[in-house]
Amino acid sequence: MRSAFRNWRVLVIVAVALIMCSGCDVQRRKSDAELGLNTQQAGGRRLYDQYCDRCHEPYSSRDKKARSLQGVFKKQFLPESGMPANDERVGEIIVTGRNMMPAFGQAMSQQQVQDLLAYLHTL
Repeated sequence: MRSAFRNWRVLVIVAVALIMCSGCDVQRRKSDAELGLNTQQAGGRRLYDQYCDRCHEPYSSRDKKARSLQGVFKKQFLPESGMPANDERVGEIIVTGRNMMPAFGQAMSQQQVQDLLAYLHTL
């Protein structure tokens, strides 16, 4: 009887855990190698993690505080501003900021901005 109760309790715990996670969009984070990132892109990914990830989702179309950046360079124009989706415009936004996005021109070197742009092209 005790064994049946314990098995039932384990089953309930597993069922609750599955229900709680069923709505989650959680995936295992892939390594730089699994994503096929070169050295510059991997450096950009570290910068993304440090400066961008708190507001922008990289690998999902789901928005966080700000728009997802998945596919940002796969479109001809940026969604909110209508500006061209190119390195010059996106780099300018990174350096000077825009609307609610802070400027990172004082926090990042020009090379770091280029590394970040290289990573954004992989999204």
